[in-house]
Amino acid sequence: MAELVFFSGTMDCGKSTLALQMDHNHRARQRVGQIFTKLDRMGESVLSSRLGLSTQAHEVTDELDFWDVVVEHLTHGQRVDYLICDEAQFYTGAQIEQLARVVDELGIDVNCFGITADFRTELFPGAKRLFELADRVQVLQVAALCWCGERATHNARIIDGVMVVEGEQVVVGDTATATESLVEYEVLCRRHYMRRMNSHAARKASVTPDVLPFDLDVCPVPPRA
Repeated sequence: MAELVFFSGTMDCGKSTLALQMDHNHRARQRVGQIFTKLDRMGESVLSSRLGLSTQAHEVTDELDFWDVVVEHLTHGQRVDYLICDEAQFYTGAQIEQLARVVDELGIDVNCFGITADFRTELFPGAKRLFELADRVQVLQVAALCWCGERATHNARIIDGVMVVEGEQVVVGDTATATESLVEYEVLCRRHYMRRMNSHAARKASVTPDVLPFDLDVCPVPPRA
């Protein structure tokens, strides 16, 4: 029986890598699928992994109707055995409902990949609807790590090295590297997310550049606004 499955996790936990691997496994068994993505960091109409792998994909706009796209392929005699939908958190609620209809009425497997919550810890619309409708929600077992070494559970937005908790929900950027950029993202454990202590701030608070602070007195909880 076909399923709507949501593979979720933070940034850096291997969602896009798994999506690419899943597509490879299906194609190796002569199955035919369609790949979709939205706002991939590598540009339009591409599904990419931070490991350097990528493939062409259909770019999802707010106007795209998954039901119409799949039915058009089928009515033109093309096979569609499965859908892989990356960055599904950016899809609209209506589009998640269309994907559920593809599963229920056409018997086509739909595998969605995406993060659950934004930099404010609020659910993305697509992720919220997937939690409500998916046959299964599977949290990826590859743990992304906070700078302190603990399992990362939250996505933080960093602007000029400073963690922010206000702003538009969707601003495309990549996960933080060793250098600062205008907008980047970093995965943090809950403790350091709540203390607004990203790796850049931790280095500034450290007594030496080689040792990051783990003492909670160094990174206290900020006062409520």
